[in-house]
Amino acid sequence: MNTTANYHPPPSSQPPFSDSDLDSDSDSENFQVGSDLSNSIFKTYLEFSSSSSSSSSITAVDLSKIQSFLTSSSSGALSCLICLERIRPSDPTWSCSSLCFALFHLLCIQSWARQSSDLSAARAAARLPITAETAAKQATWNCPKCRSSYSKSEIPRCYLCFCGKLRDPPSDNPWILPHSCGEICNRPLPNNCGHFCLLLCHPGPCPSCPKSVKARCFCGSVEDFRRCGFKNFSCNKLCKKRLDCNKHNCSEICHPGTCPPCRARETYRCRCGKKEEEKDCCDRDYRCENECKKLLNCGKHVCERGCHGGDCGECPLQGNRTCPCGKRIYEGLPCDGVAPVCGATCNKLLNCGFHRCPERCHKGSCVETCRTMVKKACRCGGLKKEVPCYQDLSCERKCLRMRDCGRHACKRRCCDGDCPPCSEVCDKRLRCKNHKCPAPCHRGACAPCPIMVTISCACGETHFEVPCGTEMDHKPPKCRKLCKIAPLCRHASTSKPHRCHYGACPPCRAPCEEEYPCGHKCNLRCHGPRPPPNPEFTLKPKKKKSNHQTECTPGTPCPPCPELVWRPCVGEHFGAERMMVCSNTTRFSCDNLCGNLLPCGNHYCTKTCHPLETQPSSSGHQKRSESCEVCNLPCQKVRMPKCSHPCSLPCHPGECLPCKVLVKRSCHCGAMVHAFECIHYNNLSEKDQVAARSCGGPCHRKLPNCTHLCPEICHVDKCPAPDKCSKKVTVRCKCQTLKKEWICQDVQAAYRDTGNDPKDIPKNQFGLGLLPCNSDCKSKVQEVESALQLRKPKVLEKKEPENEKHGPKRRKRRDRIQEGKQVSRFQQEFVASVKRLLLFIIIGAALIAVTYYSYKGLLQLSDWMNEVELQRARRRRSRF
Repeated sequence: MNTTANYHPPPSSQPPFSDSDLDSDSDSENFQVGSDLSNSIFKTYLEFSSSSSSSSSITAVDLSKIQSFLTSSSSGALSCLICLERIRPSDPTWSCSSLCFALFHLLCIQSWARQSSDLSAARAAARLPITAETAAKQATWNCPKCRSSYSKSEIPRCYLCFCGKLRDPPSDNPWILPHSCGEICNRPLPNNCGHFCLLLCHPGPCPSCPKSVKARCFCGSVEDFRRCGFKNFSCNKLCKKRLDCNKHNCSEICHPGTCPPCRARETYRCRCGKKEEEKDCCDRDYRCENECKKLLNCGKHVCERGCHGGDCGECPLQGNRTCPCGKRIYEGLPCDGVAPVCGATCNKLLNCGFHRCPERCHKGSCVETCRTMVKKACRCGGLKKEVPCYQDLSCERKCLRMRDCGRHACKRRCCDGDCPPCSEVCDKRLRCKNHKCPAPCHRGACAPCPIMVTISCACGETHFEVPCGTEMDHKPPKCRKLCKIAPLCRHASTSKPHRCHYGACPPCRAPCEEEYPCGHKCNLRCHGPRPPPNPEFTLKPKKKKSNHQTECTPGTPCPPCPELVWRPCVGEHFGAERMMVCSNTTRFSCDNLCGNLLPCGNHYCTKTCHPLETQPSSSGHQKRSESCEVCNLPCQKVRMPKCSHPCSLPCHPGECLPCKVLVKRSCHCGAMVHAFECIHYNNLSEKDQVAARSCGGPCHRKLPNCTHLCPEICHVDKCPAPDKCSKKVTVRCKCQTLKKEWICQDVQAAYRDTGNDPKDIPKNQFGLGLLPCNSDCKSKVQEVESALQLRKPKVLEKKEPENEKHGPKRRKRRDRIQEGKQVSRFQQEFVASVKRLLLFIIIGAALIAVTYYSYKGLLQLSDWMNEVELQRARRRRSRF
């Protein structure tokens, strides 16, 4: 039985890595995409298996083929065995569905299958008595890797996904496995259980069925719910089935198949009953080595048969008897009498099958060699001669026909024309350039090298297989496991782990921090001992002894303390320190200002450098023997919470008094101004400040779509629901004869229905012309329209200077902002057009450069191909 193990998808969280590993994160994006693809492919299968009541865990072997394909695909190691080129996600492919499930280019496998089937048909037509058409129909071709046989009708015609449902599957979706349709596989599962595969369209064999079924063990004594793929199980108890002897029971542990032969030891007699031996129960019916020798019915002869059971039968010499040649019959001859010869010619057919015995009737067998002279021809037909019938005729001529390989002559003496297959080894160098073809000499291309090379990381946990010959084009996989080499420096417990790697471990980047006797710590990068490095990555180990360093690198001792410290002068002035080595304790004096902190705690002493004698006090602070100057500057501290008002006190220690200055803030609608204490207003939250600034009255701001004011309480931001104004508006017809009262929102809706924006309607014409005129006021409408047309330009000319002179400040400010916006828009459009022009110029130059260098490269490639053809022609001439 297969051993099972729980399958866990790749974890989503990773432990912290060192800086060297973080630099290579961009190289491992394909690995993360591969993990996402495996999660999406196995999701349905794992969910169904986890919800199953079966006690069997998911078999890692079931999913290993698909996982290996994903690892190879994500690392770019998927190659075609025929052309040894990398299989890209957009390349049409075909996969073997028999044993190996290997992936090939569609064009490569089509060419391979046609050549193999044509060669097979040619061989069959040459060796078998069939026509060429029949041989072509019965021709087969083999998978290049597992050599599974396929018929000629199974040559792939089109590019299908792995499950075979979709033709030309897409290759531009990064979240779908390449060469897959992304749908559920739905292929029948192995063992013909009646269920279908639940994975997404995938390479490799479908895993075992995860559904739960009720099944019995092999011996039938235990019934349990099992996964359908593993429903055949053993209860690990004694089988106890009745054996073939119908006497004993099976003593084996519950097992599949038929029970073994019964091995119970007992004493049994042979068939004739003369010998008695201890045998296994399955060997109880045996025959001894003695003859029967029982007296027959005639009473004169004994049975000459071997050990047997039952009656010996009649005497074979009783009844009518004949002479040795069978021509004369003797009746009434006793069984102990000898039948005489008749004297005639024997005339029995000899062993050759053509001639008869020329001797007289005789006892015993006829002569074995027929010596009749006949004219025979050798097998190749080149020699004819009279020889005895028993003698074979062959000549010494060697066959010069070419064998089916087309490379070697037959060279068999006196060949009958049916030359045997070539027995030489092909020994041609395969395309992998590492091995030679081990098959017998053949015609056509050699089969691809079936050897797969495993490329693994340093620890061997992460690996993938590539076809032989492509291993030099691949790098070792990026392993997500941690390096197992423990650091030897003092930072081993705190150092960041790093991933598996080849070669030496990255150096420890932590500071040394080893303490000197002076109290300082070494600030150099860690220079402790380093562990022995891993060997460098190589596919072919060198024959010479490797110089791999197996010993650790010892660390270097810390240098003398290089720490530079500031030594103060005798007055302990902060501006006069000198940089000295830690061990140098020489003191000095300077001419700088004192620089000690004054009692105010904000400023420093400006006296000339003077010595200070300090004495420790009971509180731990130091008392100076000479006092510094008194600070007379005003307070320059920044108040908290922050405000723009300076403190009115002189320079003082501690916090400033709360700011009591009154600040003015207008309400949201601008109707009134509030006065607040600075400390009180700044301590309020943003929400409380908004509430405090509200005047509590109507908003008094004009609505944007009509001539009314906002009815809401003083609020922040824009007025809510300007389209829902509920004020009453007097609506008139064009001649102003008819009038009605409408709600403002209905008036706005009426304007929108007519295609006008309510914002563009002047205040004195708001609601005018919405009512239809009746027949009485049609003439009046015409008069009003003519009057309006005459008066409209004059009104505009008169109103424009009034608006400029007496317009509100907000409107003027708004006009200025709009003018600035128009200028800025023009600048933006100009800059954008310049950028577009530069972009077009750059793209044009790039296209010209690409075209030039492509043309130049094609010329160089053509020259190189011509040189290669010339070299090949020279080699062919040199061979002939």
